[in-house]
Amino acid sequence: MISKLIKKIVETDAPIVVGLDPQMKFIPQHIKEAAFEEYGESLEGASEAIWRFNKEIIDKIYDVVPAVKPQIAMYEQFGIPGLVAFKRTVDYCHEKGLVVIGDVKRGDIGSTSESYAIAHIGKIKVGSKEFTPFDEDFATVNPYLGSDGIDPFVKVCNENDRGLFILVKTSNPSSGEFQDRLIDGKPLYEVVGQKVREWGEASMDGDYSNIGAVVGATYPEMGRALRKIMPKNFILVPGYGAQGGQGKDLVDFFNPDGLGAIVNSSRGIIAAYTKDAYAKFGDKNFGDAARQAVMDMKADINGALGK
Repeated sequence: MISKLIKKIVETDAPIVVGLDPQMKFIPQHIKEAAFEEYGESLEGASEAIWRFNKEIIDKIYDVVPAVKPQIAMYEQFGIPGLVAFKRTVDYCHEKGLVVIGDVKRGDIGSTSESYAIAHIGKIKVGSKEFTPFDEDFATVNPYLGSDGIDPFVKVCNENDRGLFILVKTSNPSSGEFQDRLIDGKPLYEVVGQKVREWGEASMDGDYSNIGAVVGATYPEMGRALRKIMPKNFILVPGYGAQGGQGKDLVDFFNPDGLGAIVNSSRGIIAAYTKDAYAKFGDKNFGDAARQAVMDMKADINGALGK
């Protein structure tokens, strides 16, 4: 699966993933009003508004980015109707040729871990038929239960040619409370990075592994160290834009071949129309604002990489 993502990155010349993290406050009023008129001010109405918002964003960006990353919590908060919007979004992204990274951050052990993996990147047999429940291409996974939690995901990943991004050093300010603790003289995130490298060796796809890592843009010096530890693992980099990361901070997340990392921006793109820099588009043209934000992000990152 990583080879498919790399191909899309090269084709679009954009090492960018758009986080489809809809919140009702980001959705323009005219979309909410239309959805509520049809479905009422209900969970179903919220689900429809989310879907319509996502579809417009996708229609405006699918040809200029390789991938999207829907964060499942933004959908789960609306219950079953929200999960319906999540699934509709994943399926539509695939129709548009986008790689889908399911930001689900699952972490458990044994059959529970395997069941999470099956739900998001695997297949389930029902009678004589097989189904792909949510059908993302990649899933994010929390490694802090150790190999007992990761091995079932790797197994399902390999059986279905899918991928994982394992949390190593996250972008939030308090991540250091645990992730920076020294273990045998090394910060914990480096210990986890070494494990990601080992897990990745069991799922190589060309020059890179289907098993990648999540490392926040807000910690470039740590990204530099982890890049050396994990030369064959792609790095998913959150924290660009709204959380403070900039293109110049990201250079060392990439390998000399210009590959090895993909940078996420969520509200900086999907809610771009609310920012002063894109106010000229207005809420009616929020999709066009999102597209321009993508192009600006692409120029920033590629400029920093010397492209």
